[in-house]
Amino acid sequence: MYEFKSTFLPGVFVITPARFNDDRGYLFESFNKAELKKIIGIDFDISQENSILNVKKGVIRGLHFQKGPFEQVKIVRCILGEVDDVAVDIRKGSQTYGKWFMTRLTAENRNQLVIPKGFAHGVISRTEVSAISYISDIPWHPEADMSIRYDDPTINIDWKEDNPVLSEKDLKAPFLSEIQFDFER
Repeated sequence: MYEFKSTFLPGVFVITPARFNDDRGYLFESFNKAELKKIIGIDFDISQENSILNVKKGVIRGLHFQKGPFEQVKIVRCILGEVDDVAVDIRKGSQTYGKWFMTRLTAENRNQLVIPKGFAHGVISRTEVSAISYISDIPWHPEADMSIRYDDPTINIDWKEDNPVLSEKDLKAPFLSEIQFDFER
């Protein structure tokens, strides 16, 4: 009961679960391991779930990833407000290296973004208050935690935000060209 849309980035998908409405509200299935495996070939075991609350419009979080051997697959959804979610291909030698895909995730549209291993992830809040939840197949490992500058000119993400709100960590993140790592393609 899902709609899966592939993107021009290999392994990056937008998932829209079916929603069942009645006079009490709605219900939708936010994760189904068998459907993921059947439709897009991901054998995904949930290892960790994270929730993030943004209390200002224009908050950017990212671009984050974990280096090997702790690369993650993430499935991200918005549970309050609206965000634009970004996946960036950081697999050296891939045909789409440094390219990005952005999609609007809202509590209303229920869309989810699948971010495969070898991709960095970023998100920007489009409403004064927004919240996202994401599941990953590998838990967070502080020693593998990496960031890339949100405004890296070689990636050139159009965040459509003149005054982003960023953490100190994200402001000081290196550019993609300064990071020494490689993922399997």
